[in-house]
Amino acid sequence: MKIAFIGLGVMGAPMSRHLVKAGHDVAGYDVHPPAVEAFAADGGLAAASVREAVDGADVVMTMLPNHPQVEDVVLGDHGVLDSAGTGTLLIDLSTIRPETSATIAAKAAGQGFGALDAPVSGGQTGARQASLSIMVGGDENDFAAARPLLETLGTPRHVGGPGAGQVVKAANQLVVAGIYALVSEAVVLLEGSNLNPATGLDVLAGGLAGNRILDLKRESMLAREFTPGFRIDLHHKDMAIVLDAARRADVALPVTGLVAQLVAAGRAMGYGSLDHSALLHVTEALSGR
Repeated sequence: MKIAFIGLGVMGAPMSRHLVKAGHDVAGYDVHPPAVEAFAADGGLAAASVREAVDGADVVMTMLPNHPQVEDVVLGDHGVLDSAGTGTLLIDLSTIRPETSATIAAKAAGQGFGALDAPVSGGQTGARQASLSIMVGGDENDFAAARPLLETLGTPRHVGGPGAGQVVKAANQLVVAGIYALVSEAVVLLEGSNLNPATGLDVLAGGLAGNRILDLKRESMLAREFTPGFRIDLHHKDMAIVLDAARRADVALPVTGLVAQLVAAGRAMGYGSLDHSALLHVTEALSGR
């Protein structure tokens, strides 16, 4: 297939390359020219603009930081809907507000396009290993058409109509942040009690408290190694999406509100560029450690 991939950053770079390796004709564009040059060096086609990238594309994929960038790329002048051919399928892999995804889907349908919101979970490691969990909202027929491409990137699951993928991703992010907060408290408790935290976390990982974060991050957290796989800055953005979605659904998420403030505190303390496991620094600061 002929694919346009817009957004060649930390996540988009490996994802776009998986599509190239799968034999697709992929044109890549990013506002950062070196990212486009690197993509071309790895076998992709370099595009100098959104319009150039989407010219003749069967499918357009976007992986962008937030809803303003998605709105600009998709709905703006010389954007996807303004430049791609009728019948093109848009797959937005970004994590954005559900209402933005629903708006894009409605406008796309009115112009003869298909549109799916397909946010992903798994971080940079999942993107590199093509093991992402992909939460897809939109028309079932569009999902059926997109599924083979999405399976090149991970495991896709259709979860509902337009915007549904973003709601499920919001739920994912609140759970992830909550687990990081609790693992951080467990570390502080163990260390404050003069116990070996590595042994303690090993025990936790083998019992009912076991989870993927303990499996993947306990050693790096204990070593205070916070090289970003997913930055606190981005999780702060995602927690705002969660709280907004909760207001729109008219539900109370009290623990989520507290965790969102812990994430905001991490950003305010200057840890925004670190991995979200650096919530441990926030918990330590609250304990004066």
